Amino acid sequence: MSAQVVGIARAWIGTPYLHQASVQGVGCDCLGLLRGIWREVYGQEPEAIPAYTQDWSEPQGAERLLTAAHRHLKDVSNAPFAAGQVILFRMRQRAVAKHLGLLSHDEDALKFIHAYQGHGVVESPLSAPWRKRIAARFAFIERDD
Repeated sequence: MSAQVVGIARAWIGTPYLHQASVQGVGCDCLGLLRGIWREVYGQEPEAIPAYTQDWSEPQGAERLLTAAHRHLKDVSNAPFAAGQVILFRMRQRAVAKHLGLLSHDEDALKFIHAYQGHGVVESPLSAPWRKRIAARFAFIERDD
């Protein structure tokens, strides 16, 4: 499944950044990118996403993104890096996890695909500054349905 999700994510590269959107080629944010991948892999999204602001979860300190990832994906934070893993980031130390991307290469050439404000969907090196921001890693779950 990892090659499948990486291929889906790469098809989104070049999609403009648009807060709360999730339409390939039209606009998305980082969560919208993951939602688009999810729809292509599984069909309907697992839950409705309420409207959110750019500073969502910060005032309350609520780990909404991390909690949702635990509900719908498999935590692989202690496993080796592998293409197809969903990576959650803390953009500042001790802040809530609120950015995410999809690992696109394995250990030897770490890169990730993400929607980044001002850049749209891009594939970036998982450089040391990005790696130190990782809060958790998850994998899509194989389903029989």
